[in-house]
Amino acid sequence: MKYPGEELKVFDKAKIFQKYIFLKIKKYLENEILEVGAGLGSFTKEYINLYKNVHLSDLDENNYRELKKKFANTASIFNKKIEDIKFKYNTIIYLNVLEHIEDDNREIEIAASKLNTGGNLIILVPAHQNLFSKFDQAVGHFKRYNINYFKNLENKNLKLKKLIYLDVFGYLLYFLNKIFFKEEKYPSEAKILIWDKIFIPITIILDFLIMYKYGKNILCVYEKN
Repeated sequence: MKYPGEELKVFDKAKIFQKYIFLKIKKYLENEILEVGAGLGSFTKEYINLYKNVHLSDLDENNYRELKKKFANTASIFNKKIEDIKFKYNTIIYLNVLEHIEDDNREIEIAASKLNTGGNLIILVPAHQNLFSKFDQAVGHFKRYNINYFKNLENKNLKLKKLIYLDVFGYLLYFLNKIFFKEEKYPSEAKILIWDKIFIPITIILDFLIMYKYGKNILCVYEKN
């Protein structure tokens, strides 16, 4: 299976943002990790040497080959859907992946069934449907998320542990980009570098000051009952 993937090469440059996300989820990571839709391994690099028994999956053949090239000696790598992976985990990660899956409720149910009791399901998604743009369409997003989706998710096996917005400055930038660059499908590398190197350090402070009440992304953590 092959997916749109041009954006992965661009966002691979966002090193500060990747470190920011890692710091926000670090305490929920344990040995026995599955990262679903690991892409080019941009985030994987943040934790791969810190934990044992890391498994990576991606359905895109090019991404799968890239993951094998980078992490064959440090992780088990699958070109499979999660329901076809015959293991259980202490941590399952979906970083900017769930929005690519049409039946997201079912995906979360399957992920919950693959968690050990007390394990964590970590999800990062784009927020606010009003920001949905040609970029979202181009990269195969079905939607952007409202925080109530995660509050109201009916799943008796999962307990909500953390639910916050991230990147408040990014919301403003994304909104302005949608207005002034309506036809843009993929942000330029220059835009991503400016966002990452200049605005992410600012947004880290702003997110804290507004207590993570608004932002371009939603970070959710569930614990398996």
